[in-house]
Amino acid sequence: MNGIPIEHGILLSAILFSLGLIGVLTRRNILFVLMSLEIMLNAAGLAFVIASARWQQADGQIMFLMILTLAAAEVAVGLSLIIQFYKRFQSLDMDLLSKLRG
Repeated sequence: MNGIPIEHGILLSAILFSLGLIGVLTRRNILFVLMSLEIMLNAAGLAFVIASARWQQADGQIMFLMILTLAAAEVAVGLSLIIQFYKRFQSLDMDLLSKLRG
């Protein structure tokens, strides 16, 4: 049985990564920036899984598990920082981060 061609998978991964990068660069809301980072991490994980399926190695899937672990840690730390930031400034605008200087 033939699977999805590697070109289609890599193209999808590149599109997702590009959308995430655009979201990181254009959004001012911290929550949307974190979601864009998650999209970028998942796009990288998808590329690893596609490559591992192409070469029939388990390395890409192991890397994807590491990416998922990193994403879970990023969400836990990021959401706790967002909660503290919102309690202090009553906003999630990233322009207010300049006020955090010591």
